[in-house]
Amino acid sequence: MSNHKIKFETIGLKPEASYLALPSVMYMCLKLKETFRSSLVLFNTALSDRLGLDFSQLSDQEISGIFSGNIEIPGTAALAQAYAGHQFGRFTFLGDGRALLLTEHITPDQKRVDIVLKGSGPTPYSRGGDGMATLGPMLREYLISEAMAGLNIPTTRSLAVVKTNRKVRRETDLEGAILTRIASSHIRVGTFQFAIAEGGKSVLKALADYTLARHFPDIDVNQPYLELLNEVIRRQAKLIAQWQLVGFIHGVMNTDNMSICGETIDYGPCAFMDVYDPKTVFSSIDYGGRYAYVNQPGIAAWNLARFAETLLPILADDPFYAQSLAQNAVETFLPLFRKEWVSGMRKKLGLFNAEDADESLIDELLSVMQKAKSDFTKTFVRLTTDISGLEADPNFSDWTVKYKLRRTHQIQTIEQSVELMKTVNPAMIPRNHLVEEALKQAVENQDMSYFEHLLDMLRQPFAYSEEQLHMDKPNDQMSQPYRTFCGT
Repeated sequence: MSNHKIKFETIGLKPEASYLALPSVMYMCLKLKETFRSSLVLFNTALSDRLGLDFSQLSDQEISGIFSGNIEIPGTAALAQAYAGHQFGRFTFLGDGRALLLTEHITPDQKRVDIVLKGSGPTPYSRGGDGMATLGPMLREYLISEAMAGLNIPTTRSLAVVKTNRKVRRETDLEGAILTRIASSHIRVGTFQFAIAEGGKSVLKALADYTLARHFPDIDVNQPYLELLNEVIRRQAKLIAQWQLVGFIHGVMNTDNMSICGETIDYGPCAFMDVYDPKTVFSSIDYGGRYAYVNQPGIAAWNLARFAETLLPILADDPFYAQSLAQNAVETFLPLFRKEWVSGMRKKLGLFNAEDADESLIDELLSVMQKAKSDFTKTFVRLTTDISGLEADPNFSDWTVKYKLRRTHQIQTIEQSVELMKTVNPAMIPRNHLVEEALKQAVENQDMSYFEHLLDMLRQPFAYSEEQLHMDKPNDQMSQPYRTFCGT
């Protein structure tokens, strides 16, 4: 690894390695594999600024050197994290097979974040894989995660994409790449599952204490582990509601992909729904629809039950009492989710107050949308910008009468209602065909112009510009259902 003479103090990086305080069974320190001809493809300057970092004095070559592992950051120890997980309902031991925690960083507002390289090479957890990543999937994660941030949905972020300029063998030889991912942490439900399975109660307690100190420092000290469970449940209820409200389908909601801090993590086979159909599935390996749109809340509850199980040894000394505490906590998830979702749907409909009949009005709208095979995003855009068009649609005419009457039950004006709707109903989402076109241009033609233009549009989804409304159209020419892949 090169010790290239970069004055890291000018960057503003404040490296730390608090994860090393955990029992050593939870990670493995590794040396990065050098990639001698790496080159910078994308760099997120706005995110860098937000993190208190300044790479303006560095060349693209130097930046790519840092985020490919060629240039060592003084005072850091790269490590791969150990975790386990239920994958499609089956438990297995996993770990960061192609990711390395490069360093932690303390931001100007004293927040601790992880800086992780994804696709940097094999680790002891690779299970026979090469640990590499290819350019297309890394660009896709960059694009979708930035779109999610634009939608104000908690998410990991993407700081950079670097080409390794070496071929990665999949079905054919593909261009290798490394994504630099930023997260509040990479602690998952699966991290706790690994801790109890491999280290027992002492390692579990150490991980729980670390998580409390890092993410929930103000939590009730009388029952800290129960409050940890409750807080994770609350955050996940809000997150999954936000997914449902924009038609986002994660695609691989395994327990190793549920972040304790409530951020969306892992943008493998994810996609956004076009035509409203609760059974929509995109992942090519989700044969039974386990992670379909309609199943996401229930799967989140199932994952949280697995999280609660790991905490049983430290929730209470009496195992029956511990189980009762865990069960009561998990049973709050679906009501919390429903409350968050209904509140969000009211905003999407421009409703400022709450009435008992609102849920029936919402459910009726979704039923009409499903029967009419209406586009999810466009339906709410039409409600926001041109309700007369929906009134004229025989599928929606009866419902719009009820809806317009409901809007008279509040003191706010129609204009205020529309303004509220414009803050939550995106004018544009990462349409599957737009994403595919951007990736094709970037990967096959080495032309990033369309990708970067699409990225700019997705970063401000509530702008309601004419160009956004024109670009955000379903692909009526698609003859086959859209399929996504885990993308390694």
